Amino acid sequence: MKKYKSLTEVQSLIESKQLNMPDLLAYYLDKIREQPELNAFNEVFVSSATEQAVAVQEKINAGKAGRLAGMVIGIKDNILYKDHQTTASSKMLDGFIAPYSSTVVSRLLAEDAVIIGRLNCDEFAMGGSNETSFFGPVRNAADNQRVAGGSSGGSAVAVQADLCLAALGTDTGGSVRQPAAFCGCFGLKPTYGRISRYGVIAYASSFDQVGTLTSSVSDAALLMEILAGADAYDSTVSAKSVPVYSEELNSPGKQRIAVLKETMESEALDPETKHAILQAIAGFRAAGHQVDEVSFDLLDYLVPAYYVLTAAEASSNLSRYDGVHYGYRNLQAENLNSLYKKSRAEGFGTEVKRRIMLGTFVLSAGYYDAYYQKAQQVRRLIRERVEALFTNYDLILTPVAPTPAFKIGENMQDPLVMYMADIFTVLPSLSGIPSIAVPLGNNQAGLPLSLQLSAKHFNEGLLLAFTAGFKAEAYT
Repeated sequence: MKKYKSLTEVQSLIESKQLNMPDLLAYYLDKIREQPELNAFNEVFVSSATEQAVAVQEKINAGKAGRLAGMVIGIKDNILYKDHQTTASSKMLDGFIAPYSSTVVSRLLAEDAVIIGRLNCDEFAMGGSNETSFFGPVRNAADNQRVAGGSSGGSAVAVQADLCLAALGTDTGGSVRQPAAFCGCFGLKPTYGRISRYGVIAYASSFDQVGTLTSSVSDAALLMEILAGADAYDSTVSAKSVPVYSEELNSPGKQRIAVLKETMESEALDPETKHAILQAIAGFRAAGHQVDEVSFDLLDYLVPAYYVLTAAEASSNLSRYDGVHYGYRNLQAENLNSLYKKSRAEGFGTEVKRRIMLGTFVLSAGYYDAYYQKAQQVRRLIRERVEALFTNYDLILTPVAPTPAFKIGENMQDPLVMYMADIFTVLPSLSGIPSIAVPLGNNQAGLPLSLQLSAKHFNEGLLLAFTAGFKAEAYT
């Protein structure tokens, strides 16, 4: 059976009685069982998903189904789903059962999506390759010796390998877009504050944003439409009305596109990735769009500012995991101080401990002004510079990642190399703007390539409409 590419296709088959929900779920469960080596799922919700599939089919038969009826979706293992285990792929939370559902899960269920399981990710979403997971690395379906990207690697591979129709991830500094690029799917990071973070295990609260990984732009648009909007449980969510994104995918007309010169001239940029992006740019120009190279001389400050700020927030957010309230507890500790130290030392992995220590350092007396406060000032400058760009341009174009998916174990021994892989994705994160990874076909080795488009705050509609009209195969 061929891979289902969109909800529209699935719903059409259900409407014509060629497919039903229990059979569709069985199809995906078989796909998961056939490819255990990918390690995409930390847990498959066979029982609850089966119950949901039957219930949704009954609603379809009665003509009362929600807009997501027919969508089998996976959720990243840092998104709470009541009465289901959620671990953030960490030993620290192994066995933790969510006492309530996140807002995004509640909204999926309200529209009759079927949640098939929780997807592997880097521990506490800290990583760019899905190699920091307590449950082991996720493997890229294009080459299972290569990484899936991170931190939402399981989400990307699940869509890539046809283990579910769509998936939710979270994006702090590129954790939806980079794995989407490595796995050849669409990865959308909305504007910060567009989608509720209630019930999402926090890494860096002023950056974290739920995003989507899909095989079609239409599915990304519909999910945005359903997930976005005000939430009484999250004061950081915008009260702006949510457009009907799924009905606004027609051509947005001629656009002004700024290509950040320094990103395309970076020595780290893989030649085949660069060639594919240049071909796409030529196609945009041929289609009548204005495409200009512009300078962005703050590129060297992006990664340092991002890691100072996110590590500081991680240090604060992860202080609650102390072996007392919930999560992993060392049972041999002699006193309270020993309990804290041993539980945290044994419960957290190496990368999480590294970021906690870095964050604690930059927040400490004597270093706060030199590092944390300065990074906040740089963040403000970056946001102002990006907003100035949008006075003359509608979209910003850059690569997503410097290279295609690299081999498992290739970069893990050098944290600096891993951190610098985020050089192109952290710009939208620092400035809070929406951004999407757009597939560009494959390189000579069969590995997916991608480009990144970003728009003004709350302008996801333009990103989606422009991407919907983009045909990568015409340019690569």
